[in-house]
Amino acid sequence: MSYQVGTDKFINDLERVAQVKSEIAICLTKIANTINQAELAGDSSSGKLSLSRDVEDITVASKNLSQGVFRLLVLGDMKRGKSTFLNALIGENLLPSDVNPCTAVLTVLRYGPEKKVTIHFNDGKNPQQLDFQSFKYKYTIDPSEAKKLEQEQKQAFPDVDYAVVQYPLTLLEKGIEIVDSPGLNDTEARNQLSLGYVNNCHAILFVMRASQPCTLGERRYLENYIKGRGLTVFFLINAWDQVRESLIDPDDSEELAAAEDRLRQVFKANLAEYCTVDGQNVYDERVFELSSIQALRRRLKNPQSDLGGTGFPQFMGALNTFLTRERAIAELRQVRTLARLACNHTREAIDRRLPLLDQDIDELKKRIDSVEPEFNKLNTIRDGFQKEIINTRDTQARSTSESFRRYVLSLGDTFESDFLRYQPQLNLFDFLSNGKREAFNAALQKAFEQYITDKLSAWTLTAEKDIDVAFRELSRSAAKYGASYSQVTDKITEKLTGQKVTVNTTTIEDDNSPGWAKWAMGLFSLSSGNLAGVALAGAGFDWKNILLNYFTVIGIGGMITAVTGVFLGPIGLALLGLGVGFLQADQARKELVKTAKKELVKYLPQVANEQSPIVYKAVKECFDAYEKEVSQRINDDIASRKAELDNLLQQKATREINRESELKRLKTLQENVIEQLQKIEAAYSNLLAYYS
Repeated sequence: MSYQVGTDKFINDLERVAQVKSEIAICLTKIANTINQAELAGDSSSGKLSLSRDVEDITVASKNLSQGVFRLLVLGDMKRGKSTFLNALIGENLLPSDVNPCTAVLTVLRYGPEKKVTIHFNDGKNPQQLDFQSFKYKYTIDPSEAKKLEQEQKQAFPDVDYAVVQYPLTLLEKGIEIVDSPGLNDTEARNQLSLGYVNNCHAILFVMRASQPCTLGERRYLENYIKGRGLTVFFLINAWDQVRESLIDPDDSEELAAAEDRLRQVFKANLAEYCTVDGQNVYDERVFELSSIQALRRRLKNPQSDLGGTGFPQFMGALNTFLTRERAIAELRQVRTLARLACNHTREAIDRRLPLLDQDIDELKKRIDSVEPEFNKLNTIRDGFQKEIINTRDTQARSTSESFRRYVLSLGDTFESDFLRYQPQLNLFDFLSNGKREAFNAALQKAFEQYITDKLSAWTLTAEKDIDVAFRELSRSAAKYGASYSQVTDKITEKLTGQKVTVNTTTIEDDNSPGWAKWAMGLFSLSSGNLAGVALAGAGFDWKNILLNYFTVIGIGGMITAVTGVFLGPIGLALLGLGVGFLQADQARKELVKTAKKELVKYLPQVANEQSPIVYKAVKECFDAYEKEVSQRINDDIASRKAELDNLLQQKATREINRESELKRLKTLQENVIEQLQKIEAAYSNLLAYYS
């Protein structure tokens, strides 16, 4: 399949998905409007049905569908050809390919009817618009200057937050947004910053280079920020064509095949663990050998050029499959769940209302009074689940905080062996030279930063897994509490109407669990974040970003700056005491590590005491956010059920209700909502069938 054919199919599929999203968003809006109009009409008839929570949820879902895009985050170390790759994807030499990653200019590429660049600042200044040439000129720095800034741990443009590049490209118009991030071999603070982008994208395009297979910096980044987090990563091995150019005899096919095979083994050994989905190996659908410069050259000469042999057709096909057949289907499945909930709640409210229209006010009061014990049971169920969440919160916060404390205090036990991989290749004699001491200290400080970051990342991953287990358990509890809740609400309906409630369900998604339980079980989410990860089991909210905000403070503001600042002074004194001759011996390195360990162990109790309360607070806030949303949804449900009855009672007490007119109005409401749900079901089923 040629690149153009693949691109055309991708665009057609994106267009199909966008059309289905638009159709479903319109249907959701119509459901919300229909219910709202019916509620207004209820003021002059039998009263409102109190369906405001459903209206609120489907309105948010409709907005998310209408405004949503597939956001791709491009990651990569310096000189990996990220911009060349993006330019080849676009088909124009648009992005400045010489911008050094130290610039910290995050670039968002999105659709716009006209070509323009907008620079957004972080110091309160108004955004600045530039043409493309000015953008390239102003935000490209000389490589030597970039290297100097990196050594000094400074940013080239500290006042710039990000740049938005708007471009009238069909791929962008059909719902793709690309985020080009700073490089990875920057400061640890910058690497942490990019983690925030990771959690808000659908997929990560990790650009590597064939001539530098899986560097230490790349392996560190994958280990610290990608591993074990359920993220979807496409690995793009750029400059694959240079494998041939590196051979003594580029025309020797056997030598080329052997060289390529060796490279593939290296990449597979390092990347295979990041290419599994639900235990299945998807390496071939996630790793691609690209020749971006060849693709760009061909496309600049002819936008319709066949890009066979560059790897782009295969990559585009895999990206298409993931975004349109996996992510889009999963998103629309959640929306369908919300639509079904709204339809069921409307039908149930009408089913409760109709039998009560014939009752006089005394009988109505009697029936309402009869269900008061059931409402008390609903409150008890709410309190029980709330208590379980709080108990889980307190237990998890304590255990995670204590885990952090133990982990920090134990760092000294293995420091000497652990730090070997980080110790920079330094000529310790340089420390005695005033002209070289600054560079020596900078290299040593960066080594400590990397060590601390890696250690904290390893612990954070373990902590996240433990917290995820806790939320999974709460998900199962939500299902149990939800089932009990539904039994009580069915009893309320039976007492009010005198009719037995029958429930026919075949799947968890279709069961009669209340809406709050479905949210608590993670069956739908109204959050726009956490896009690159799999659906969170047990929660329809982004608890990982809450942790991220706190753990970033721990990693950067808490330990790295403080620890490295404490180390350099005593280490320097220890080195000065060794003497010139000793500094050239291997023993000097051992003395450096020994002194570093001594200072580390001395400082670790303070770190544990200062940072463990932050860990406790972070975990607590995750569960507090969950409990708050769950409790609010349960309270809304209970309040709406009571209001539904109170509304009818009030209307009966103040006016004569025309039964036939009301019957017709409610029947029309139900038919209109069902009609829109059927359209949603059809649109979803048709898309599903198309990709089957």
